[in-house]
Formats: sequence, structure tokens, C-alpha cells
Amino acid sequence: MDIFRCGHTGALVELADRNEVVSLHTSLRTARPEGVLELVPAARTLLIRFDRARTSFTRLVDTVTELPLGDRVDHAHAEVVVPVRYNGLDLHEVATATGLSTDEVVARHTGATYTVAFCGFSPGFGYLTGLDPKLHLPRKSTPRTSVPAGSVALADEYTGVYPRSSPGGWRVIGTSDLTVWDLRRDPPALLAPGTPVRFEAVRR
Repeated sequence: MDIFRCGHTGALVELADRNEVVSLHTSLRTARPEGVLELVPAARTLLIRFDRARTSFTRLVDTVTELPLGDRVDHAHAEVVVPVRYNGLDLHEVATATGLSTDEVVARHTGATYTVAFCGFSPGFGYLTGLDPKLHLPRKSTPRTSVPAGSVALADEYTGVYPRSSPGGWRVIGTSDLTVWDLRRDPPALLAPGTPVRFEAVRR
């Protein structure tokens, strides 16, 4: 673990892997230290924004370095079930690449419980961990210029739901009508870091 100053009110924690980020993020969410205003997890870093009137960079470093990095369960979020029509443009391509049938791809995708590790790429886009290793595939060599909102896709070790129409290189295996980003909702992101997620196959 390495911790660096990030401006006057930020501390950037560099960690070994995604699991350590999830663990530290959960620990800080569960018992938020005095003066911590915001936690922003990423793949291997955690940005901590703090109030200089209530704490200091040095005090935060002391607190963070004392926290264990073992497995932690975040009880702050209820499980989100994402209904999916497994009719994605890349479903057959994923089946061919993995040596599975399309039904087996669906079974493996719906058979796991996922956790939102972090958000990025676009507002409300959650990177979900827990994907069956058999479904780990690289991004498409040529990204699409437009992926429809609600597309359920996978890339590398992650799966996710496109919150809005945007370019993208993930492999689309299905579609969902669930709104995962809505500015009229508080908070707007349904799939916030730490949220447990499960996918459920539905009829067309």
C-alpha cells in the first residue's frame, strides 16, 4: 500500500489489486473516519477526499495503514436484481469463443452473485466482479460506435450494464429495461460501489 497527496484535500491510495481496493473501501464506508467526505474506488486505487478543517493527510495515512485488507462484507447496499433478455449481438460469439452453448453462457452469467467494484467510463457504469472465469474474454478488437442503453455486456474479468447509449468495446450478451442511471433519483447510480448484483434471465 502506498498513499500519495492528491491536491490539498485528497489522498490517493495505491493497492496491490482490486480485492484490496474493495476491502479498504468497505472498511472506510463501514466506519468512516472523521473528516472523510468522499471515497472514489477504481481498479487498483482509492481516492479519499477530506475536509482539512476536521482532519489532515497525515492523520488519514495513519488511519488507513492500520486497517486490515482481508475480505469484508458491505451491508450498506441491498442486492439489485437485473432482469435480462439474453438476446445480445455477441451472445453467439461469446459461446463460440468459450466453447459453451448459448444456454450454458446464460447459466454461467446468471449463476453468480456480483459486486460493483467501482464505477467509470460513463456516469452510472458499474464494473461488476464475480464473473465466471470461463466467460473472461478480451474486449472486441473493434469497438462499436454506439451500444444501446441497457445492454448487458462483459469484458475481461468484468460484466456490466450500459447506462446510456455510447461507444463501447464490451461483448453484448443481453439487454435489460432496468434504469441504472437516473438524475431524478437520489443517488442517481443504482449500481454504486459495494452493491451486490444478480442477473436474472427473463422471456423476450
